[in-house]
Amino acid sequence: MSTAQGAKGARARARIEVTAAIKDEARGQLAAEGAAKLSLRAVARELGMASSALYRYFPSRDDLLTALIIDAYNSLGEAAEAARDTAADAGHVRRWTMVCEAVRAWALAHPHEYALIYGSPVPGYTAPDDTIPAAARVAYVFTGIVRDAHQGPGLAKPPLPAELRPEAHRMAADFAPDLPPETVAAFVAAWAELFGLVGFELFGQFNRVVEDRDAFFRHAAERLAHGVGLVFP
Repeated sequence: MSTAQGAKGARARARIEVTAAIKDEARGQLAAEGAAKLSLRAVARELGMASSALYRYFPSRDDLLTALIIDAYNSLGEAAEAARDTAADAGHVRRWTMVCEAVRAWALAHPHEYALIYGSPVPGYTAPDDTIPAAARVAYVFTGIVRDAHQGPGLAKPPLPAELRPEAHRMAADFAPDLPPETVAAFVAAWAELFGLVGFELFGQFNRVVEDRDAFFRHAAERLAHGVGLVFP
C-alpha cells in the first residue's frame, strides 16, 4: 500500500468515527430534549468541535435528522428480519407474531428513536425520499409473510365492504399487485393497529389499563394476523 493510499484510508476511518460520534451525541440530545430541539451547535459544543467542522459532516440539522431516521429504520428493519429468519420454519401466524414482538421489543429498547420515526412530526422537517428504502424494510418483512401464505394454503380473504373495494384495488395496485385487494386493505389496517399498540404502550396510554402487557400484545398480534387472513395450519 502506498503512503497516499494509507493516508486516504486513515482519513476515511476518521470520518466514519467522527460521523458515529456526532450521531451518538445527537441521539443523546433526542433523549434529553426531543427531536424538535436538536441543534448542530449544541452537538458540536459537546464534542469539542467547531460548528464549521461539524457542518462538513452534516450541512444542516435536517441532514443530521435524516441520517438518524435512516439509522433508526434500518435498526428496526434488522430486528424484524432477524425475527423472521429465526421463525423461518414456523407457521405463518407464528412468524407474524414473532416479527410483531420484535418490533415492540425494539421500540421499548429504543424509545427515543421510535418516537423519531413514529411519533409526532418534527416542526419544519420533511423526510426526503432517501428515507423510504429503510422505512420499507419492516413492511417488506410482513408482506413477505403474507405473500408466502398466499402462495400456499394459509391465506383467507378478509371481508371487504363494497364501498371500500375501489380504494382497496387502488392500494393493491400501488403497493402489492400480487395480493388480493381484500388482503391489502386488511394489511394496511393491521399495520396501523400494530404501531398504535406499540405507541400506546411506549407513550404511557396503557398505564393503569393493561398490566400483563406481554400476554396482551401477543394476543393482539395474533388477532392482527387473523384479520389479515393468516390462518393456523
